Amino acid sequence: MTTTPAHSSSVFFRGAGLLLHPTSLPGRFGIGDLGEAAHRFVDWLADAGMTAWQILPLNPPGPGASPYSTASSLSGSPWLIDPEGLLDEGLVDVADLEVGPTSPDRVDFAQVAAFKRPLVRKATRRLATDPKHPLRGELERFRADEPWVEDAALFAALKDAHDGAPWWRWDPPLRDRKPDALAKATDRLREEVDHQIAVQLLFERQWHALKLHAARRGVRIVGDLPIYVDRDSADVWSDREQFRLDYQGQPLGVAGVPPDYFSETGQLWGNPLYDWPLMGRQQHRWWVQRLRRILRQVDVVRIDHFRAFADYWEVPPGAKDARPGKWVQGPGRGVFDDLRQALGDLPIIAEDLGNIDQRVHDLRDAVAVPGMKVLHFAFGEDASNPFLPHNHVENCVVYPGTHDNDTTVGWWQRLPEPTRDHVRRYLGTDGHDVAWDLLRASWASVGHTAIAQLQDVLRLDSGARMNTPGAADGNWAWRVRAEAFNDEVGGALRELNTLYGRLPA
Repeated sequence: MTTTPAHSSSVFFRGAGLLLHPTSLPGRFGIGDLGEAAHRFVDWLADAGMTAWQILPLNPPGPGASPYSTASSLSGSPWLIDPEGLLDEGLVDVADLEVGPTSPDRVDFAQVAAFKRPLVRKATRRLATDPKHPLRGELERFRADEPWVEDAALFAALKDAHDGAPWWRWDPPLRDRKPDALAKATDRLREEVDHQIAVQLLFERQWHALKLHAARRGVRIVGDLPIYVDRDSADVWSDREQFRLDYQGQPLGVAGVPPDYFSETGQLWGNPLYDWPLMGRQQHRWWVQRLRRILRQVDVVRIDHFRAFADYWEVPPGAKDARPGKWVQGPGRGVFDDLRQALGDLPIIAEDLGNIDQRVHDLRDAVAVPGMKVLHFAFGEDASNPFLPHNHVENCVVYPGTHDNDTTVGWWQRLPEPTRDHVRRYLGTDGHDVAWDLLRASWASVGHTAIAQLQDVLRLDSGARMNTPGAADGNWAWRVRAEAFNDEVGGALRELNTLYGRLPA
């Protein structure tokens, strides 16, 4: 049967952007945040002719400080809250900002948490005890407009009350969300629940001020949505029926990917799998809520591991790695039809990398969303490699490499000589400035959007790598110094945008 393609999103046009998570921004508190440095970065992007800023998930990070692992996929990270913004709101004092982490090059997440946790709690306590504070009315509106936040806050409070134990080890009435148990817990933990909700308001205010500034400068925010959520999360606890779990909350299968470019044993993620038939009968309401939430935060969203909508890798519970898994047919186009019915136009980028087959391509094309072309995967084979620029299509987003790749300089240093030779011959270069050689090839592509890691713009080596898939530690910590955002680099980027027709209209 011939599938009629959906209409492509009108948000895409020929343009370019940079990939940089806010944690990597400069700043005085040991981690990038949503304050002045973020606003200045947006200005620098706009002056360079950029129309996109791609970020990683904004959620509270999970184990290993990964933004792709979180206790609440709808919440914002308190570690991104700008302390100086709290000072401006009258919620903390100048003395509170005089000590804190100061590392300019790497984030020490433990130090950041030790500094920001009491600071943010002081801010929410002051808000709670001042009935005349200007934010009190906004806090009540936020609670009414974002119904998910009550469950997320109660989950966080209960986790703390249970010394971090996962929800499936709580007493059965709380584990199973019996109404009387929830009401009693909410009453008993009211102060902590209110604190958690206020944290989300503070994050939301600062994030939307930054997003509004970006919109005024013509810079779209490209967000990132992991396809799966953590088992030990408010998302699963508050809506268990959406997942393939038994009556005690134990998974019937877990997520991962088979062996691929990144790992010989595959990647065992361990996330619970969705009950897709039930979701379909409910018109995918869970996904509608999730997409609605993130599209209030960003202009475009990259869906990580898009291929699982076509087929997903199911690993038996208890497996030591991902190799014993099997492919299972996914939900297909029905998810996106329901999302469009509920939300309208879908400004989505499909992360279609890894172990990809024709079913994934067919689904991506049927729902008319752009895929990704990564030049690090283009070389070392023949001219039919789909990642080579001459094989690109207009409806795609082109990257030299992504946050899961090494930097381009690091990649080049580890390439075998035959592949290096292919790069040199294809690009007509000697490879002495390979990071910018790949930038030029990306910008010259017919693909409507070109995005590069800031690390590649700055020609940095593997020491600046953001993430190594499969490695539990040492990721997500890289930071840039403020002097990197200078007129020379910005001017060179603007020249690229001018040469290749990527300046804003």
